[in-house]
Amino acid sequence: MNKTLEKIGELGIVPVVKIEKAEDALPLGKALIDGDLPIVEITFRTSVAEESIKILTKELPNLLVGAGTILTIEQTKKAVSAGAKFIVSPGFNPRVVDYCIENSIPVTPGINNPTQIEMALERGIEVVKFFPAEASGGLPLLKSMSAPYTGIKFIPTGGINQNNLCSYLSYNKVHACGGSWMVKSELIFSGNFAEITRLTREAISTMLGFEFTHLGINEENKDKALNSANLLSRLFYFPIKEGKSSFFAGSGFEVMKNQYLGKHGHIAIATNDIHRAIAYL
Repeated sequence: MNKTLEKIGELGIVPVVKIEKAEDALPLGKALIDGDLPIVEITFRTSVAEESIKILTKELPNLLVGAGTILTIEQTKKAVSAGAKFIVSPGFNPRVVDYCIENSIPVTPGINNPTQIEMALERGIEVVKFFPAEASGGLPLLKSMSAPYTGIKFIPTGGINQNNLCSYLSYNKVHACGGSWMVKSELIFSGNFAEITRLTREAISTMLGFEFTHLGINEENKDKALNSANLLSRLFYFPIKEGKSSFFAGSGFEVMKNQYLGKHGHIAIATNDIHRAIAYL
């Protein structure tokens, strides 16, 4: 898979932005970076889209910038010339898609039916945009529609929000999700970039779902391990269970009978997606 598309999959969320004033582009990009989401799709729905992409790619080289709502080859050329690293279209426009393929430009065309999926597969496209996701039938439709097809993944966009994000991302054929709930036009227009950063961090936290699950404690031998496990049991009423190499005190504490991971022990954190967690960390 193209490296740009791989990166989108690692990041998991693509903020879809409609920007009215070019001077808002830079603080918006910084707000997304501060929110731990260094990616943005600038839609060609306003006259300042091209200029905004130029500003972002020049000033924030670590931000992955793409262009969305691309309807023509001319818009594609403008977006790429401005610095866009990927192209997104709302529907499957064969002329735009074929131009991107011929010029090695990563493109995710919009689809919402099997015929369009097959049009993408015929061209060797590995990732498409499922749009409008919720209005088309949501995750149930996507699962049914994609069942016959292997080798292709989807970026649902349209109606995605904090509440249904993880449901979509949990489906193994979903590559990432596009959304605008953390970059609403009114927040950009009012200059409330601090709120954009907060909402972006909240989205990343929801996606990754980090949760403490386990603490491992290294002891020198079996007797010391049992003593430590008994102490935890007395203090917190945790039941003790002996394993081959350790004692468990409740479900969260494991006292090792000898040296194991780490100098003193190890901590286990659960996550919704190990690959995105690794990329994030």
